[in-house]
Parts: sequence; C-alpha cells; structure tokens
Amino acid sequence: METQSTWQCIIAERGWVYVGRISRDGDQVVIRDAQNVRRWGTSKGLGELATKGPLAETQLDPYGTVRIHVLAVCGAVECDDKAWDAWAAKQVKVKR
Repeated sequence: METQSTWQCIIAERGWVYVGRISRDGDQVVIRDAQNVRRWGTSKGLGELATKGPLAETQLDPYGTVRIHVLAVCGAVECDDKAWDAWAAKQVKVKR
C-alpha cells in the first residue's frame, strides 16, 4: 500500500466531497480521518476550504475511514496540511 499523509479534498461520484488523509490500497482510495463536507461555508469555493481549513460556516460530518474505488474519484485538491492539522488538533471526541 502506498501511503500519503497529506490532507486532500476528494471529489467523488454523485457529489460526495470528503476531506482526509489519503492513501492507495490497490484499486481503492483510502481516506482516513475522513470528514464529509456537507456545507463548504466559503465565498471562494472548495479551493478556499483546502487552503484555509474549515471556516465558521463550514459543516463537516465525521466518517472515520472511507474507501472509494479509484474510478469513482472525480478529482482531488491538495490541502494546506498546517491548516487542517491545526483544525484536527482542536477536535474533541464526543461520546454519543
């Protein structure tokens, strides 16, 4: 498995957008620490989310680990690792 620790926004089929740490496992794209982007909350699109990390109006839903077939990936945007690492460090696990 080829591992990559950088954050990326993955645009998948049917409008799904995830942010997470990306790696490849055969024909699967593996998204760890995955967040489904429900609302971008930006004024400049997905690129702004990728470069600045989540903004006040951004809505993310935690998904754990997501696997997507490589042919179901429509695109990927590299994120600013520092911005997303800072956001991830602030997250608190909440028991449900």
